[in-house]
Parts: sequence; structure tokens; C-alpha cells
Amino acid sequence: MPCDPVQLGLSRIMHPEAGWVGLAPTFEGPTRGVPANMGSMHAEDLWNGESFGARLSRALLTPASWLYAIGWQGYLALYRLGIKKPKAPHRPVVCVGNLISGGSGKTPATVHTADVLRDLGREVAISCSGYGSPASEAARLAPEGELRAAEWGDEAAMIRWLRPELPLIVGRRRVLAAEICHREFPGSVLLMDDGFQHLPLEKHLSILIEGPGKNRRCLPAGPYREPWQNRTRADLTIAAGSGDPGGFRLAAAAESFVGPSGAAIDLAGEISVLCAIGRPGEFLESLRRRRLTAGRVSVLPDHDPLAAGNLLDGFRHDLPIVVTAKDWMKLRDRPDVGGYRFVIAMREIEIEPRDAFRGWLEKRLNGIPNEEA
Repeated sequence: MPCDPVQLGLSRIMHPEAGWVGLAPTFEGPTRGVPANMGSMHAEDLWNGESFGARLSRALLTPASWLYAIGWQGYLALYRLGIKKPKAPHRPVVCVGNLISGGSGKTPATVHTADVLRDLGREVAISCSGYGSPASEAARLAPEGELRAAEWGDEAAMIRWLRPELPLIVGRRRVLAAEICHREFPGSVLLMDDGFQHLPLEKHLSILIEGPGKNRRCLPAGPYREPWQNRTRADLTIAAGSGDPGGFRLAAAAESFVGPSGAAIDLAGEISVLCAIGRPGEFLESLRRRRLTAGRVSVLPDHDPLAAGNLLDGFRHDLPIVVTAKDWMKLRDRPDVGGYRFVIAMREIEIEPRDAFRGWLEKRLNGIPNEEA
């Protein structure tokens, strides 16, 4: 399933979290049919593409990346020098974060870490930013039951869908989230989905998911939110994929397809694909490995609300439309989804070696008191 960009043009710099830039790829062959109104090249193509347009764009944007890196290091220096001090309204706080923008497997790793913590007998409350939603403006405890992505964010809605029993605090004000956790769940581990770059809150344990790719430039010419060398700030760095021999790595634990009701589906033959995620190439490749043939592929920017009225125009009603779990959180609220055959690609991951990670996490947590003396 080839997905090489063949047409490129520069118009605007990407948003640091949304995962898009002002460049537009056109896909041909089995992935024909990308909507004509997709007016931006996906960040994955800009940052890692080998086409002339991608390489030229990276070169043009590199000075902006230098300025970004200098600004970030200056901000970090305020905390390292003690001019600004992080707050610690709750303990322990465990952060599962990354250095890159989008697509490293951070949220699935957070869900897996929550499972390991509960296996260790710990109570867990999850904090996520609710990126792009009204709930992101501050921080609040999400109510029980299903969450609408438009109100709470796609990642918050997905975490609730996958682990409905876990308390979930949504909002980018992480200090406030920690205060809520301390008040409502004082004996719990506050597990942060993302937030490694949120310096105002003290983390007692930081786990860093190192994403794939060789481009180590900062935004916008590369995917890094802060310089790559800052990975040493983390207590543990976990590589995506095979990783370093003897080290921890992120690995797929299970892959399956389910319908909107949750029933398992045996998928084969021709499909359509719709996705708005950080690294669509990896998703498309996983479908190709399952010998599925994509007649239409629509790739939109990461965190796109998938709310456009003509979003489903051109999709065949008789073919399954394969989407990720995160994207289904937004699509399920549309009034027109009932007329199509949606199939959700479920992908669970775990940190391997699992027993070694469990032992490491238990040992480190045992050294952190739940309350300050």
C-alpha cells in the first residue's frame, strides 16, 4: 500500500500538537481518493519524507527550529536554576510522556501502565489534557459514563471507553488536576497521559516513550517538542519497536477488529480507510500486512474533529470503513454513521519485558512516599 507524496507546496507552519503543516500529499494507486480538500501535508511526510519538497521544507524551517530550541532551553533553565519551582500538591505523580509531537504510542502506553499499577495493588487516577476540547481549558473530574470527544477530547474519550472504571481528570492545567486528585483520590497514583513538558507540576517518576524516526530537529522542521538531548530528564526511556538490546521497548500485544457494538469482526478483502492520527503511515502499513486492500484512503491531520459535513462523501456504503479507536470516539457522535459499515482497528500495546517493567515500576514507587512528611 504505497503512500508516497507526489505533490508538495508550503503555506504555513504546523501547530505543535495537532500534527499538520502547510504541505499537501497526494496518494495514488491502492490509496487513491484522498479528499481534494485535504489542504495540508501530514507532519509525518514533512518530518521523515525523502521527496525533494519534504527535504526543502525541512531546510527552510530549520532556523525556526533553532529559535524554538533556544526558547525551550531558556524556559527549562528557569526551573533548573530554581528561579521557578514546580508545585507538588499530590504524590506520587507518574508521567508517561514523549519528546515528539504525536504518534509515539503514548496514550496506549499510559493505559498499559495503569494496568500494571493496578496489578501492583495501586489505585490509579489518570490525567490527560483533553487537547482541542472545551475541557482542556482548566482541569475537572470527568463524570462517569461515556464521554463525548467534542467536549472532552478524543484521547480522554478513548481512555474512558477502554478503561471505564478509572477516574479521569481532564484539562491542561496539570497542577489543578493534581489538586483534584489529592482531594478526591488521596491514596491514588496520579498517572499523566502526556505532560512531560509541563514543568509547573512536579513529577515523581517520568517514563518517556521514544518515537520512531531519525529526524531530531525541534518543531517545526522536526517532531521534537524539546531538544532530543533532554531525554536524560526522564527516569526511564522506552523505545518504540525493537528498541535497544536489553532495554525496555513498546510492543504490540494484540490487534483485532471490532464493530461499533464491540463484537469481533473477521475482516478480509477490500476496505476503505479514514484516519486522523499522528503517524498514519504505520496504521496503513499494519492494514497492508493483514492483506487488506484499500480502495479509498482519507488521511486528515492528527486530532481533526472529523465533523465536516462532507467527510463521508465518496465512501462506499457496501465497504467496511476501517478507523482507529481514537477516531471512532469522534465519528460515533455523527448522525450519518449509521448508513456506513464502520470497523474499529483495536491495537493494544505493552512495555516489554513485562515482568522487568513491573519490577522496575514497583521498586521506584516504593521509594516515593504517598504524602509529604
